[in-house]
Amino acid sequence: MALFSLFGKKEKEDLDKGLEKTKQSVFSKIARAIAGKSTVDDQVLDELEDILIGADVGVETTLRIIERIQKRVSRDKYIHTNELNRILKEEIVALLEEHHAGLVQGFDFTKGKYPYVIMVVGVNGVGKTTTIGKLAYQFSKAGKKVLLGAADTFRAAAIDQLKIWGQRANVPVIAQEMGADPAAVAFDTCNSAVANDYDVVIIDTAGRLHNKINLMNELSKIRKVIQKVIPEAPQEVLLVLDASTGQNAIEQAKQFTSATEVNAIALTKLDGTAKGGVVIGISDQFKIPVKYIGVGEKIDQLQLFNRIEFVDSLFK
Repeated sequence: MALFSLFGKKEKEDLDKGLEKTKQSVFSKIARAIAGKSTVDDQVLDELEDILIGADVGVETTLRIIERIQKRVSRDKYIHTNELNRILKEEIVALLEEHHAGLVQGFDFTKGKYPYVIMVVGVNGVGKTTTIGKLAYQFSKAGKKVLLGAADTFRAAAIDQLKIWGQRANVPVIAQEMGADPAAVAFDTCNSAVANDYDVVIIDTAGRLHNKINLMNELSKIRKVIQKVIPEAPQEVLLVLDASTGQNAIEQAKQFTSATEVNAIALTKLDGTAKGGVVIGISDQFKIPVKYIGVGEKIDQLQLFNRIEFVDSLFK
């Protein structure tokens, strides 16, 4: 069975619904900006700039998009306001293409004899544990043997929450007492995974940002002990961000990408926010692919990010 269901009718409906608030916010404002105007001029572009920044696309990324549209306006001399949405859509797709965002790489379980290890990082409250549970469910549904490691030992609630998600996804969890060494939990998890032929290991980590040096040291230690057991791991370091926090998500991404090597991003809670533009900004600014998006609370509402479908739903 395919990992993560192929993008079908249900997935598209979930995505449409998840982006509804962003879509309404952005396009109602664009409609007002071009009302009574026939051509795309500097005033329209100034207003479009404000709208995109308001949707948390980010200043740098917005300026890049506006610059691309300006080039088209000066090249074509005359662009009707009716064409603005189409041009904006094309430029956003092109921008996401540059950074391979939404280019589904899939998962390679064939390399070597080791499990595929995903180390999950992110601050508390962004939906990290929920994302791990949903990922575990998707892998398990696809027939993969999954093991979870509760290496966020800083909060008792984090361990309990991961155990609940493990039960929901029907996958086991390796855990120790609150306050235990997170690296020891990661080590035990990986040892157990190798000994028992698991396909996928997902390790939760503590979401503390108050001291970047401590965070860096802790994540580095976890990575090293994982590699003692599985030299190729972690194949994925997944940063989970809450889309509804907009620019705060970008700040968190800065902190974590400077503390550890992140090679994939998951954006949660897109369904509850009008700040869905943050997907575009994060992809552009950090040059790290957005791999997963959360478009609802249900266990099957985590999707592999598909840039074509994402932009299509945004401009529907």
